[in-house]
Amino acid sequence: MAVNPPGRATGRTRYILRRLGQALAVLVIVVVLQFFLLHLAPGDIADVIAGEVQASDPQFIAKLRADFGLDQSLLVQLGLFAWHILQLDFGNSHAFNVPVIQIIAERLPATLLLMTTAIGSAFVVGSMLGMAAAMKVGRWPDVVISVLALLFYATPAFLAGIALILIFSVHLNWLPMTGMATTWVTHTSWSYFVDVVKHLVMPMTALSLFYVAIYTRLMRASMLEVMNLDYVRTARAKGLRPLRIMWRHMARNAFLPVFTMLGLQVGSLLGGAILIETVFGWPGIGRLAFEGVFRRDVPLVMGILFLSSVLVLSVSLLIDLLYTKLDPRITMR
Repeated sequence: MAVNPPGRATGRTRYILRRLGQALAVLVIVVVLQFFLLHLAPGDIADVIAGEVQASDPQFIAKLRADFGLDQSLLVQLGLFAWHILQLDFGNSHAFNVPVIQIIAERLPATLLLMTTAIGSAFVVGSMLGMAAAMKVGRWPDVVISVLALLFYATPAFLAGIALILIFSVHLNWLPMTGMATTWVTHTSWSYFVDVVKHLVMPMTALSLFYVAIYTRLMRASMLEVMNLDYVRTARAKGLRPLRIMWRHMARNAFLPVFTMLGLQVGSLLGGAILIETVFGWPGIGRLAFEGVFRRDVPLVMGILFLSSVLVLSVSLLIDLLYTKLDPRITMR
């Protein structure tokens, strides 16, 4: 059994620890920026609550500020803010009258389902189309795939969603228009799974089309770049089959820039989920963030912002760790 050299293991460990430290530093910066963003906004939580209950008594507002620690110095408020976030205590949502962490925990699985299926399908379909276009470069499959990628890239996600609703819900009546499941029907486990899949098809497709175009073009360019490298020419000279050359010798290096783009686009994917969840009535945190901003629910918006930052950093760290498996040289940099 092969054993990794001690230097490589130490280098990988050092790389992982360095990336963890960078992620924690970014998270601290996010918390600080969140705090000052909250204080730069006109008014504060006490003003919002007083406005909701239509209270104008200065003593009542002063008591609210004391309860929230707003009468303390800015440094003390920052410490209290960071301490509450460390405990995942974002306070209560004014709009829903429940703890913020509770309502986010209820909505987060729906968003994770939408995001993972959208980015997963975009990665697989885009990579396959990119490899197919590269292997047939200059011929009609390459032209067709390139035109489709350009079309998907130029189509806004919300417009694609509306078009899918008009075609598959209004005219063909094949798929449900909104929601995540049909709530008024009693389901077995299998029928509920099928119902969720039917509701998921259109929002997943609308959200993934833009990323399919990006991964197609990026994978095509990456495959064309490695196609004429020395080790690929050596594999051809040995008489290996084209499919084996493509998968064993070309795809591994060609996937590296695609994985880089995958890690960078989690944030934009989460932003696109806000539009898609609003269009399709999908009960996720994207739609919840829209409702929180519309209702000026500051604790809810801040909780979603922080947990979204944690999600983006976690995926970025996961992609970096995957990089060390695809290209061990990265741990030595």
